[in-house]
Amino acid sequence: MWLNRDKFGVLKNLLQRHFPLFGVLLGSALLSISMGPYSNWDSQIEYTAASAIIKWGFPYTTFGHMINVQPFGFYIDAAFFKVFGVYYTTGVNVITLFAVGCVFLVYKIGEVMYGPRTGLVAAAFFGLAPWQVIMSRVFLADAQYLFFSLLYLLVGIWAIRRKSLKLVAAAGFLFGLALLTKTYAVFMLIPLALVYAYHRPRSWKRFSVEIGLFVLPAFLVQYLWYDPISGRGLLSLTGHDDFVVLLPEGFTPSPFFSVSFLAEILGAFFLAACVFSVVLSFLQRGVSKKVVFFDVVSVVTIFSVVGLSVFLVVGNHMLVPYANSIKYNYLTLPFFCFLAASLAKKCSSIIASRTGGKYGALIACLALVGVLLLLVSMIANPMMVNLLFNMDWIMFKAEGGFTYSFVTLTPFLKRSYLWIVQVSAFILVYVTLLWANRDKLYSFFESL
Repeated sequence: MWLNRDKFGVLKNLLQRHFPLFGVLLGSALLSISMGPYSNWDSQIEYTAASAIIKWGFPYTTFGHMINVQPFGFYIDAAFFKVFGVYYTTGVNVITLFAVGCVFLVYKIGEVMYGPRTGLVAAAFFGLAPWQVIMSRVFLADAQYLFFSLLYLLVGIWAIRRKSLKLVAAAGFLFGLALLTKTYAVFMLIPLALVYAYHRPRSWKRFSVEIGLFVLPAFLVQYLWYDPISGRGLLSLTGHDDFVVLLPEGFTPSPFFSVSFLAEILGAFFLAACVFSVVLSFLQRGVSKKVVFFDVVSVVTIFSVVGLSVFLVVGNHMLVPYANSIKYNYLTLPFFCFLAASLAKKCSSIIASRTGGKYGALIACLALVGVLLLLVSMIANPMMVNLLFNMDWIMFKAEGGFTYSFVTLTPFLKRSYLWIVQVSAFILVYVTLLWANRDKLYSFFESL
């Protein structure tokens, strides 16, 4: 009896301490399950490969022909298929679990980078983003690779800060799993490398040991799959069917195709908020070096991922990265959310401190504009999600008539019920954010 009371007390304390995080996670999960499920040609190919594991043990699209995509996510899906049955909706629900896990990891990384409040806001922006909602309800490995990428970034940052060789090896192993889920996971090395350089390794010997401990597990994971297990060879890691499909001869793609997509999927106000966040980092004197550094990390990561897409399209005339920005730029989404969330923190501190000096009025006006941009984005998000909710066919268009689309499958509940779930999800997350920042809001209104 006392044991049960103790357990209840621990659970109660846990819920009280982390109530805002649970609210954001629950709201994100409810929003995801209120949408879709979605399907397209890519998702059906990946579903076929994951289903084949149950029958043949390998991710074949047809017997003997292995899918040219990293397989780890498919084996996770197959484990769930074994328990719950081989259904497309089962696979989509697995993806949704990983997507909610991504929301949690965005919170944890934001907490390490900026603090718990900013981490919570970043997680809320991420979980409610239409981009994330779509990717959480389609059977594609992208949510899985992002989960493992965020996980190895988080463990890597812990390893650097705690100077732990065990955590370095763990981060390397997780990097190997992320890379075995999708090659694009390699781009999460950019923020990790910047954090590592910022903390300056103490000696060349220590540097060599840490790099070895990180690279060796990742290499072994790749080697085991590509050589003794599948027999495909390590060189197949660099190949992908996407890279052999070219744009029509004579067609000149716009170098701003990724910007157009980001403005469409994130919203112009949200993008403007991210730009304002970076601007305030350099204009406001009170911003700590740590915040400025992590803003720079986010900007460099975003430009690197988007820059590669532009290079593949403009420099190599590839079709798939041009039409498929929703997948090729997916890794940038958490970093946009970090920038937007840090803007909320900067604006709050500027308004509360009533900055003086030569440029004080200008910075205060910028802070108010930043708050307005975030508020408009938070209003636009439910509108965008509701628009997607009522679509039977979601299509993203690139200049020249190229498209990437998703078809909405039959939902598990009536749309009227799902709409109630969707509205409840937004209300839960927004009320949670207000509750978590009630002291800041009280101070703000008191200072007016």
